[in-house]
Amino acid sequence: MTHKLRVLIASPIHQKPEILSLFLESLKQLKKEELLVHFYFIDDNENVDSSRLLIQFQECIGSIVIEKSSYQDVYSKDEQTHHWNEHLVWKVANFKNTIIKYAKEKNYDYLFFLDSDLLVCSKTLVHLIQQQKDIISEIFWTKWQPESIEQPQVWLYDEYTQYNIQPGEKLSGDQIYIRYQDFITKLRNPGVYKVGGLGACTLISRNALQKGVNFSQIPNLTFWGEDRHFCIRAAAIGLSLYVDTHYPAYHIYRDTDIKGGKTFLEKNTPRQKAPILNINVSTLTKPELTLSMIIKDEGDRFLREVLKSHLPYIDNAVIIDDGSTDNSVEICREVLKAVPCKIVQNKVSKFSTEVELRQQQWEETIKTDPNWILNVDADELFEDKFKQEVEQLLKQEDYDLYSFRLYDFWSHTHYREDEYWYAHLFYRPFLTRYRKNFPYVWNETPQHCGRFPKNIFQLPNSISNLRVKHYGWSKLEYRLEKYERYLAVDPQARYGIKEQYDSILDKSPNLIKWEE
Repeated sequence: MTHKLRVLIASPIHQKPEILSLFLESLKQLKKEELLVHFYFIDDNENVDSSRLLIQFQECIGSIVIEKSSYQDVYSKDEQTHHWNEHLVWKVANFKNTIIKYAKEKNYDYLFFLDSDLLVCSKTLVHLIQQQKDIISEIFWTKWQPESIEQPQVWLYDEYTQYNIQPGEKLSGDQIYIRYQDFITKLRNPGVYKVGGLGACTLISRNALQKGVNFSQIPNLTFWGEDRHFCIRAAAIGLSLYVDTHYPAYHIYRDTDIKGGKTFLEKNTPRQKAPILNINVSTLTKPELTLSMIIKDEGDRFLREVLKSHLPYIDNAVIIDDGSTDNSVEICREVLKAVPCKIVQNKVSKFSTEVELRQQQWEETIKTDPNWILNVDADELFEDKFKQEVEQLLKQEDYDLYSFRLYDFWSHTHYREDEYWYAHLFYRPFLTRYRKNFPYVWNETPQHCGRFPKNIFQLPNSISNLRVKHYGWSKLEYRLEKYERYLAVDPQARYGIKEQYDSILDKSPNLIKWEE
């Protein structure tokens, strides 16, 4: 008989009923497959209705321990933030240590700590266990202040440092920003990544429990929060920390997040299988793909080749001509004559404020009521097998966004890879399904604003191993032109890295031959 892994899902709970009911519903929907799952709740509620919800959950699910807290603390939160104090922090730490002791005594294979204001995808628990890590959290994103950007609950160093830095290394503000963006971008892509700190949605193995992880305060540290002390203790005893980003949880940090929590649950509720019907597959609606592109004086470059490469799989096209003085528009009309094509011509170029240009491209594209949008530049070519595989990407229902690796070619056959040229090590978005009701928000920076709205990764997203070839740097004349343009529009390197701008002129860069 196969041994079933025993998992304890646990949470100290001090929560209002409106949020707690969603949390418990999220737990009901968790897929357990070959797992033996039990629950342990510490009822620290002020609200008697919240305590009743726990009892109802116990009656419905069974296999639950509910321990009543003897504390009578007031814990307040509002639309700005949550109001913690030292006493509350170490009270929660004590609750968690009580749960750890129970999990060890009962010899559970895994302990899954989950805060009661988090909603998780149905696949989360099974997926985390499959990663075979001693300590791993599922990611979630929160606006810690109402007007701030979303940030993850994981970090790299100290209390909440979210960029790479070596001991003794001095970084400028721009360098910190670039490294921070690299970290955040990585976490927006599905994967498992090593981190320095985590919390709130954490799976802990029996091995880690037996080695002594706990939430007690480390006396010679003043770091705020019990999670910091847990993570430092874990690292000190030789345990690595990881975050998974395949199934982001939803954080109900404010009452205004409750509505989104309900939507999250509805989307993650396992669907009932429909009855098998005798349907002619040829009559089903095929997903449509709209090519979206900005051009300017591309006639003597790669425009014709790039457009022809897209013809086998696109259904529509939207072209923004940003003040061309050559025959670029004529080439578009000629090559794209077989598909509906909308061409918008700017009399004056908007590239000096790229965000305005990208917003125009987006607005003109969504006016056509697209299904899927492929946003590529006139010097970007997908590798050949994209045309055979793109239809499968469009047909699936799980993801609304795909990211790909982009290779900067320094000749027709070789791409560059060195200290400042390694874009192909990361994934960036090119293909998205348009969602009319999604609140798209732009990164309002003049340059390097991104080709899509900045919150695009809040959509369910995935990565593809299909690659993109970028020929914009492939000739010396192109590189000189770009170098001069960057000096003109960003002379202080406020939106990029000065050293990278200077490296454009390197005479002997490291080049690698492309293999299809």
